[in-house]
Amino acid sequence: MEGLAQAQVDDLRASAADILRRLTDACQRAGRDPQAVELLPITKSVPVARLRVALAAGLTTFGENRVQEARAKAADLPQAHWQMVGHLQSNKAAVAAGLFDVIHSVDSLTLAQRLARARRELSGRPLAVYLQVNVDRDTDKSGFDPDGLAAALPELVAIAGLEFRGLMTVGRRVAMPAAARPTFAGLRQLSDALRKRWPALGAGLSMGMSDDFEVAVEEGATVVRIGRALFGERAPAR
Repeated sequence: MEGLAQAQVDDLRASAADILRRLTDACQRAGRDPQAVELLPITKSVPVARLRVALAAGLTTFGENRVQEARAKAADLPQAHWQMVGHLQSNKAAVAAGLFDVIHSVDSLTLAQRLARARRELSGRPLAVYLQVNVDRDTDKSGFDPDGLAAALPELVAIAGLEFRGLMTVGRRVAMPAAARPTFAGLRQLSDALRKRWPALGAGLSMGMSDDFEVAVEEGATVVRIGRALFGERAPAR
């Protein structure tokens, strides 16, 4: 690339490098290995042209919030890999099972069963999933209630066609990132407790976004979902 396009690639590389530096600093504070934490770029509302720049900058895996948006982008960018991070309706499970490598937002037994059924029909490989937990029991958020998850796990881990990576949560809306710490600590503690009985759950923790990912890393995040801090402010919705 030349001119402006190369400048865009360089700018995006610099943004990614800054996030990785902050991630590494958070790992050092917590005595963790930075290699144990994955940066997942979130591309909701990011246009395909910008994603071509991201690919040129070395980013190859993207997280999307909506099935239809991911489907359209995947058609234009066949070299990219896609993960689902937003709320997934059960009636879109069949499409999602074929489109995404990982789904972070499995929030019900019914959705898990539909995804597994669709995946078995499409592929011999299991679909990697995280179980979304509403740690704060916030009525505005999706996810298993912590107690409900414990009750559902015997059926969940018995589902053929799914590979359980661990748990996911969305941090609470707070003025200061440190105030989100109880949510992330709560997910880690829940994971530790549940895996003693159901080790097939997986030890992954998908938590932390642009405003609070450093706190999430300090509390054990293995995947941080970064959009605005990487790509800038989203364009206003039309």
